[in-house]
Amino acid sequence: MDIRPAATLILLRDTTEGLQVLLLQRTWKAAFMPGYFVFPGGAVDVQEPHGREHAIGPADAEISQIMSLDEGGADYMLAAVRECFEEAGILLVLDEQGAPVGADHPVRKERISLFKGEVSLAELCQKHSLTIPLDRVAYLSHWITPPGPPRRFDTRFFVAAAPEGQGASHDGVETIDHVWIDPAQALEEHRSGKRLLGLPTIRTLRVLSDFDTTAAVMRYAHANPPEPYPSQPWPAIRKGKPVTLEPGSPAYDEAAKLDPEGEGSTHAEIVPGEAVEIAAGVVRLTAPNPGMMTGPGTNTYLLGHERFTVLDPGPDDPVHIDRILELTGGMIDQVVVTHTHIDHSPGTATLKQRTGCRAFGGPAPAGASQDQSFEPDDQPQHGDLIVTEAGLLKVLHTPGHASNHLCYLLVDQELLFSGDHIMQGSTVVINPPDGDMKTYIESLYELLTEPLNYIAPAHGFLMARPEAVIDYLITHRLSREHKVAKALKELSPVGLKDLTAKAYDDVPVAIHGLAARSALAHLLKLEADGRAREEDGQWFRNDHT
Repeated sequence: MDIRPAATLILLRDTTEGLQVLLLQRTWKAAFMPGYFVFPGGAVDVQEPHGREHAIGPADAEISQIMSLDEGGADYMLAAVRECFEEAGILLVLDEQGAPVGADHPVRKERISLFKGEVSLAELCQKHSLTIPLDRVAYLSHWITPPGPPRRFDTRFFVAAAPEGQGASHDGVETIDHVWIDPAQALEEHRSGKRLLGLPTIRTLRVLSDFDTTAAVMRYAHANPPEPYPSQPWPAIRKGKPVTLEPGSPAYDEAAKLDPEGEGSTHAEIVPGEAVEIAAGVVRLTAPNPGMMTGPGTNTYLLGHERFTVLDPGPDDPVHIDRILELTGGMIDQVVVTHTHIDHSPGTATLKQRTGCRAFGGPAPAGASQDQSFEPDDQPQHGDLIVTEAGLLKVLHTPGHASNHLCYLLVDQELLFSGDHIMQGSTVVINPPDGDMKTYIESLYELLTEPLNYIAPAHGFLMARPEAVIDYLITHRLSREHKVAKALKELSPVGLKDLTAKAYDDVPVAIHGLAARSALAHLLKLEADGRAREEDGQWFRNDHT
């Protein structure tokens, strides 16, 4: 699949209330991210005359070096300037006297012509004797759309101060609304479900929220260009044959970490019973229980060198238990469990019987999917530290998928054992009553406050860039919540089955039974937020929402 180059211009302004950023709302008819609030931007046409001859400031070679490109960095900047004028009506150019153009400058009347492609930015500059000050634009961040969406973009984000005297206005075609807003407020409105924001927008707003003025943001951006985004294919082995992994593929992050020289020595598949050292003193061993809900199987992690801590021993499978005992020599001091679903904790009882180890975790709540045989010797609380030979494990209570769910952070290596709170390749099932969507999303936000470097999930490979992974999960859940709320608004009062059919019209009907459990979780969250209520099996939208 082709990945199209794109550029975005983030406009800032200083007000008496503080720093504000411009966001545009995409039309609800858009094929990609309908209704989302975004920064002005769009695709970079490599064939288009971008207008380098009218640019002042750093040359293309200097800009490209900052952006880790061989050439063409200036074209990204110029495309961002053009797109900003088309979508937001603000043009970052200087007149013949070197002053920013004002609201009454004749060039501003040519926005529609530029939007329709009847004239280029270079032609507008030539016609009106304008220059484009690239020294007033700073490179802030880089984002490549992960695999999966029908459209993927390699987007460079730039930041600039909005010129005084030019008012913003959405184009009415691709964008239907606009707002100047405090970055922290935008993030809070996203968290409360009031404003749809995409993953790169969230990450950018989080950076901006640390600053009070436009000048401070510009100084930061000029001094701290982003690290190059992973773009190099990585060699690995699958089924005994060499393969090339593309960035974003499931095994890519693990291969890049375990084989930094790119010798092609890592495996791009998870094989039950195969021990893989994923970090210093940490071995992953996958149980032989692959399936629709478990993926390649449940990961057990062995922490230590001579005395071991077993994290999530998995099902009470004799082959798997024997393999754990073989790799540890039976020298197991303790078992720590993320939660008591039946693919995670049942092996604990056998390990305790055969080694005398202690068990850490929360007792099983009621439910057929829970391991009622699990009897913890210790019930660690949020923030507690557990000593292992691989380092200190920090306990993080992360309810949502299960009320007793715990993540464990290997502090020195900033490695998060996420259990089922974060899985690779699929979203976590939130099944009421023990599953709780509101607490799940809140737990994800709490993880963003921890220093994380990698995520080791209970199902799948190592994952890098934890912040991006977590932001994606939050965005996905809130986007679905928006669909549920929209369906409720249209159909209220409505039963769960009919609402599911509307809110999950993008998933196969065959799994609408499972989707209904997720829909219920979203409805219960909306109810907790005061946005919905249930009476006699019918769901109503609260009148004040």
